[in-house]
Amino acid sequence: MWNFKQYADNTALISDDGQSITYGRLQSEMDKLAEAAGKRCLVFSMCSNTIGSVLGYAAFLEHHIVPVLLNAHLDSELFKNLLKAYRPSFVWMPDKQAEAHNSFEKVYSAYGYSLMRNPDGRDWPLYEELTLLLTTSGSTGSQKFVRQSYKNIRVNTEQIVEYLGLDEAERPVTTLPMNYTYGCSVINTHLYVGAAILLTDKAVMTREFWSFMKEQKATSIAGVPYTYEMLEKLRFFRMDLPHLRTMTQAGGKLSPELQKEFSEYASANGKKFIVMYGACEATARMGYLPHEKAIEKYGSCGIAVPRGKFSLIDADNHVIEDAGVTGELVYEGDNVTLGYAECPEDLAKGDERHGRLETGDMAKRDEDGFYYIVGRKKRFLKVYGNRVNLDEVDRLIKAKFDYMDCASAGVDDHIYIFMTDDTKAEEVRKFISEKTSLNPSAFQVVHLESIPKNDSGKVLYTELAKYYTGTVHK
Repeated sequence: MWNFKQYADNTALISDDGQSITYGRLQSEMDKLAEAAGKRCLVFSMCSNTIGSVLGYAAFLEHHIVPVLLNAHLDSELFKNLLKAYRPSFVWMPDKQAEAHNSFEKVYSAYGYSLMRNPDGRDWPLYEELTLLLTTSGSTGSQKFVRQSYKNIRVNTEQIVEYLGLDEAERPVTTLPMNYTYGCSVINTHLYVGAAILLTDKAVMTREFWSFMKEQKATSIAGVPYTYEMLEKLRFFRMDLPHLRTMTQAGGKLSPELQKEFSEYASANGKKFIVMYGACEATARMGYLPHEKAIEKYGSCGIAVPRGKFSLIDADNHVIEDAGVTGELVYEGDNVTLGYAECPEDLAKGDERHGRLETGDMAKRDEDGFYYIVGRKKRFLKVYGNRVNLDEVDRLIKAKFDYMDCASAGVDDHIYIFMTDDTKAEEVRKFISEKTSLNPSAFQVVHLESIPKNDSGKVLYTELAKYYTGTVHK
């Protein structure tokens, strides 16, 4: 998967506790871990942004062991359910967690992690090209995983390295969980070019994160829309960050207003702001907006990655040729993954997608060939005969109310707006009613202590459904 020998003397990983490891040492530790596992098998890898976690991940991929990447902080009951359902041969987990699993046999330890043999593990038939299993639901403990192949990861890594122009001088700081496809791709691409990855689980809202970032002279930062909403609140534009060269954004549509703000900041300060578009089902990235077009085409998710292809289809699956017409976005490329696994028997399945992915995103293309996401295929409701885009409702509210944490959902004729600030309920309801020209009775505001989100910061709309399907009464 990687060629660490050519970067043997380079520093590979630097953690926020002061530890570091070179590529040469990393390769040696990877070989030892793989030898302890002894065979191609299924492994649960409990992820954190630490040296031990990355060591395990790299070892498994390099030695054709198939890891399931899970959050190290996954709820214990959810973890037990997954363990019972998939019965992996081993679990690679932090030492503190390993101590709680007395029935497991410890076979290897390094950098704060232990390889634990599962007494109930099974040798499942594994498709020969199966490389990695990633969940699309983050911390919810779903048994549905995306099956990625060696080709998927290699191709997408090369695509991203090419359009971002990455090399060994990069020093990215981790802002995302590595069990999330975007966070994983940051690790893949920078290991590929021999860069030094700065590892921390500290949140961008903390002083410790910024101290670590500045001390280690981070050159890039990656974030989902929520990350950039928080950066705006932190007065990021006033910070002195002379070493920061690149900011990337993916994991959902950033509001056009905020995209323009960060694009203008980057242009004025000699930095690059690159909006990207992707999905776990396409390994990681499908599209990007070249930084030199960031201001001119703000609001766009850009063009397809190198050697990938975008198209739009209508409701009858006919290709849309004209500019400005909305349709479902389709991507074709070698980074389109094999399919899903919902049980261990699915791990023997081959390629079910054959390089084509209907994304479920509704988009339009301008005259220059740049694409603009307008919403999710399933995020539209009919309200009093009018078609309402719920993603646009969220965008309007956030733009008006200082990026308030909110989310809209519902059923036809009834839109529910979930908010964490209960002081502005009537103001929001009146505002969105005026903007959509719909009667205020179409909207109901629900106050929540927090909006449920997955590891990538995406709203868990399935968790909100209980508030309007009759199981919870407010």
